[in-house]
Amino acid sequence: MEEGLGQTHALLDVRGVRKTFAAGGRDVTVLDGIDLRLEAGRLTMLKGRSGSGKTTLLNVLGGLDRPTEGDVWFRGRPYREWNDKQLTLVRRREIGFIFQTFALLPLLTAWENVELSLRMAGVPRSEWRERVAHCLDLVNLSKRALHRPSEMSGGEQQRVAIAKAIAHRPHLLLADEPTAELDSQMAARMIEAFRRIVETEGIAICMTTHDSTLWEAADVVYQMVDGRIAEG
Repeated sequence: MEEGLGQTHALLDVRGVRKTFAAGGRDVTVLDGIDLRLEAGRLTMLKGRSGSGKTTLLNVLGGLDRPTEGDVWFRGRPYREWNDKQLTLVRRREIGFIFQTFALLPLLTAWENVELSLRMAGVPRSEWRERVAHCLDLVNLSKRALHRPSEMSGGEQQRVAIAKAIAHRPHLLLADEPTAELDSQMAARMIEAFRRIVETEGIAICMTTHDSTLWEAADVVYQMVDGRIAEG
């Protein structure tokens, strides 16, 4: 079974993942036998009510949390083969994260925030200028490059966060409810940016959302119910 998974063409392959937490003297199951695949060049959405396990699954996909049972294979290798230091390097170099908080440094401009992610990933300085300009252009913020977060709208700050997350050329981008604090117009613009990134960068994007107006923009939609992937 494991050899077959190791030969998969999926960027990320999840097989039989369970996650339990101890609470009140008993084990609470948050993920209960998850199977899914994420392909390069595709936008995948995880939909479901609050408490369905979406965020926990996203954390497991990104190696931020280890499953209680089952395996997550990333680029043909299971996370369980990596220690914490190795997983940290994989996340820093090959995975991008977007959380509900924008995580931008307030004293830095949009350009400098994106540039910082390249510095942290160890990208050669000679590549910074071209890459930062390209990423800001992808999210239609070239004209706001020299503005600080306090001078931008919430939607613009979110798009800076996206540019920052993809700057180091990750293979996988994970986003937890990235449109939760945006109005419908800004949410639509953000999804347009995701589609543009998938098509031009060829990476896999997986995002959680409960916004039904966004589902049609996805290549694949998984519905989560009580820690499981619902059938159909």
